[in-house]
Amino acid sequence: MSEAVKTSSLTGAVSPTIPVLICALAIFLLSGMDAAMKSLAIAVGVYNTLLWRSVVATLVAGAAWSAGSRSKPALPVLGLHALRAAIVGVVLILFFWGLARLPIAEAIGLSFVAPLFALFLAALLLGERIRRQAVWASLAGMAGVAIILAGQFGAASHSQDALVGTAAVLVSTVFYAYNLILSRQQALLARPVEIMLFQNLFVAIMLGLAAPWLAIALPSDLWLPMAGVALLSLAGQFLMSWSYARAEAQYLIPTEYSAFIWAIALGWFFFGEKVAWTTLAGAGLIVAGCLIAARANPKLAEPIEAAM
Repeated sequence: MSEAVKTSSLTGAVSPTIPVLICALAIFLLSGMDAAMKSLAIAVGVYNTLLWRSVVATLVAGAAWSAGSRSKPALPVLGLHALRAAIVGVVLILFFWGLARLPIAEAIGLSFVAPLFALFLAALLLGERIRRQAVWASLAGMAGVAIILAGQFGAASHSQDALVGTAAVLVSTVFYAYNLILSRQQALLARPVEIMLFQNLFVAIMLGLAAPWLAIALPSDLWLPMAGVALLSLAGQFLMSWSYARAEAQYLIPTEYSAFIWAIALGWFFFGEKVAWTTLAGAGLIVAGCLIAARANPKLAEPIEAAM
């Protein structure tokens, strides 16, 4: 008969800032994935990009899960995997549909409404006590985003397509905020490899329901970029799950703001998207918010594992 027991891999002299730094690295990898996803979405559409990425990621994660000390997740945990996959599916479709119509930096900037929502959802759903440092970190990040968006929206008029894309990204942030909370709950009940496998599997199954009508064969020259996207996604998911199992959500959420810095660089390098002075000023506030979060000495959480 199995029972839930607490075990911790955070023994010894482990700095409490490590989960925050690892989460920031995950954001960097996922930002690179966003840039690659934009190119693929333009080439074959959002649906096929997400479908094939989920299929490839499921195969890779399934191989890693099979090679390790795997255990069948309990039914409630499996339900949590399915719930988060459904939320992630909505987020992915809306966000990448909008990303294909907006500059990367602008889409990422708009998505930063989510961490502020999630900060207070952490208190409502997880019972976390919102500390002053976490509030200041989020406010600094939000102020940076406001400055950047004010500069971008004031500099040029947007087409109807871009306005619809903006609306799609904003709606996706509502679901993404809840996704961040689910990440914390999921990370306390399952190992990162298990989370990666079932999240991608369930997303692939849900997207696959529309395959007879929407799916197309991926061109041969896009399989290598698709594999790269899948690997970036899995690496980011693994590091994110590792971090959320070891620190409260309110301290990790502000690291999401660092994605804007990578969006600026990647958008300029791959798509020739220009950066205004307001973007740089806002990025400085975003960095300040991340530093505040990193210095807040986050509480470490012990992951729960099933013991036979």
